[in-house]
Amino acid sequence: MPDVDGVTQKSLTQVLRNLERDGLVSRTVYPAVPPRVEYALTSLGRDAEAFTTAIADWSRANAARVHAARGAYDARVEEA
Repeated sequence: MPDVDGVTQKSLTQVLRNLERDGLVSRTVYPAVPPRVEYALTSLGRDAEAFTTAIADWSRANAARVHAARGAYDARVEEA
């Protein structure tokens, strides 16, 4: 598995299992050595994808504004 900063194998597995439980992803286990597991979006997950994509797009477009707001807030709190 490729490394993702700040994400452990355990936490990733836990999130994927929760998504499977919610019906957003399906999990297929292949009998191989080493074991191989594949996850895929279900139709419910594909329906949700449009919303999560919109949120990700908004986040990228507004990241500088959010960071500026955090900086302004932190400065006010520091002064108080």
